[in-house]
Amino acid sequence: MSVKIICDSASDITQEEAKELGITVLPLKIMWSGQEYQDGITMKPQEFYERLVETDELPTTSQVSPYDFEEAFRQVVDQGDTAVCLTVSSKLSGTYQSALIANEEVDFKIELVDTLNVALGENILVKRAVQLRDEGKSAEEIAKIIQEEKGKVKLVALLDTLEYLKKGGRVSQTAAFAGTVLNIKPVVGIVDGLVEVLGKARGSKNGNNKLMEQIQAAGGVDFSRPFVLGYSGLSDEILQKYIKDSTPLYEGKVDKLPVITIGSTIGTHAGPGAIGVAFFSA
Repeated sequence: MSVKIICDSASDITQEEAKELGITVLPLKIMWSGQEYQDGITMKPQEFYERLVETDELPTTSQVSPYDFEEAFRQVVDQGDTAVCLTVSSKLSGTYQSALIANEEVDFKIELVDTLNVALGENILVKRAVQLRDEGKSAEEIAKIIQEEKGKVKLVALLDTLEYLKKGGRVSQTAAFAGTVLNIKPVVGIVDGLVEVLGKARGSKNGNNKLMEQIQAAGGVDFSRPFVLGYSGLSDEILQKYIKDSTPLYEGKVDKLPVITIGSTIGTHAGPGAIGVAFFSA
């Protein structure tokens, strides 16, 4: 009997990386101009951002269905295995509820974890579960540890523009215009499962300083557990500048910085040019 790890595509783990990790990633759905796409499968990040900057219409995302979870859970049961399923925050999506519904339909209890996170934050919790699986922990042990440790996960991000928050109705047109004129960069994070503005900075350099302040305020990065940096859009130029500005945080701590592309779940609202970091606080 082996332990399977299941998650959703809001974790920004690609299907290719999922194969390398030996996990299952179930796609959220993206609705755009009346067409449905599977996040990370029929709509890859590059195509997503190319289309995002070319149109005024924002896509919408919908949760993984109970049926999709049930299919994945039944496969685990049929193989005589156990599983831990980690989902995007229940305060941001109905995906966790879908997993609960599906879990009632299978004969074997799948361990469910509401990560209360998304994107980079969910990403490192899934990778922590993989780490624990590879250490030989049982599904029940993994779920218990993740439940205990998820409160230590910090996700902070710097947005390059307020334009997409304006399009999504999350800031007013006046605030977005003022932000553009004043070159305001919002710093956002996940607090109690929801996205919140942690601060604002004028210009990218001050924005990078704000990110570093947030990391230091959390006690720094625990490099013994997974951490990740991410960017949205078609270029990582802004992220590379941040990495250069924040060299003291990482220098000598790791051989290589893990970098991923932020997917559609957050990218729809953040737009291109956002950068972020997720880590377990030290």
